[in-house]
Amino acid sequence: MSSKAKKLKITQIKSGIGANVKQRATLTALKLTRHQKTVVHDDTPQIRGMIFKVNHLLQVEETA
Repeated sequence: MSSKAKKLKITQIKSGIGANVKQRATLTALKLTRHQKTVVHDDTPQIRGMIFKVNHLLQVEETA
């Protein structure tokens, strides 16, 4: 692994109110608790998998 790990800037752009229970739980696991909240996570396969499950509710940007 390189000395600088990639980061993902994740912003919730749609509400999770209409989503099913598993999708809401995934948003909570990503620490996205409200609309327009932005969090930064390491770029790992686990985080990528969670993003894939709720990608219709999120906006994702890669940062250094």
